[in-house]
Amino acid sequence: MSTAALLLPALLLDAVLGEPKWLWSRAPHPAVLMGRVVGFFDHRLNHGRNRRQKGALTAAALLLFGLVLGSLISLLGPVTEVICAAILIAQRSLVQHVGAVAQGLRLSLNAGRQAVSMIVSRNTEEMTAAQVARSAIESAAENLSDGVIAPVFWFLIGGLPGLLAYKMINTADSMIGYRTPRYEEFGKASARLDDLLNLIPARLTGLAIALLGGQMGQWVYIRQDARAHKSPNAGWPEAAMARALDVALAGPRSYDGRLQDFPWVHPTARKEIGAAEIDAAVLMLWKVWALAVLVTVALTAIF
Repeated sequence: MSTAALLLPALLLDAVLGEPKWLWSRAPHPAVLMGRVVGFFDHRLNHGRNRRQKGALTAAALLLFGLVLGSLISLLGPVTEVICAAILIAQRSLVQHVGAVAQGLRLSLNAGRQAVSMIVSRNTEEMTAAQVARSAIESAAENLSDGVIAPVFWFLIGGLPGLLAYKMINTADSMIGYRTPRYEEFGKASARLDDLLNLIPARLTGLAIALLGGQMGQWVYIRQDARAHKSPNAGWPEAAMARALDVALAGPRSYDGRLQDFPWVHPTARKEIGAAEIDAAVLMLWKVWALAVLVTVALTAIF
């Protein structure tokens, strides 16, 4: 079977079931297991001299591990491949987490802050309602690329081995890809490889959002905002989402108790936003998912 033919039921299965609590309360989630693999290398190699070289070796080993493991699991048959792909695509989980922030804001500001703290790493204790909403929308845009479109892209390209290889590197980036004294050297290779693997998916995500949001005429401005972003990839879906919803995103924010002055994305748009704009972002998540399904159907028919 083609990868597209396997991907279609995986997309539908994830959209319907998401991540059932009854299952993952009894068994470790694959993301947890991948995190343990990354943690093993971190514990064993991230010390002493030559940390950059050790980090490069770690990134190569994680990539190879994902490819080999995916190949072995694929031998179990298409049903197993579909189930594994559905588990590693995060559409429904993303929608639920982002939607929870809108629900929280409708209850109280503190409830909104608590909900958004589950999906962002920045300080949330003193966020205004607008900052909570911006954080949720930014997370929605970025994770649409990392958690949905990139897994779809790499599954289409390389089947389950391609998807697992991507997820291993993406997990490594989220754990060790930081510019801190501990990870500046050791995590550099994983961070750079993650940037490379997300290069095309991030731009495809931005393109899909702009297309579905009727903002293709604003692409030159989306590109400008994306290139000004601190991330080489996250800026593309974020800038497109800002234009599609006509809201200003990013701007000053607090990390580890320190206010950092990030540039605004779509700075002339509305800054005082709330639950309604988060709802609009969730709707866009489903629109992009639907487009991915349609493309997968077309590829299945062709191949």
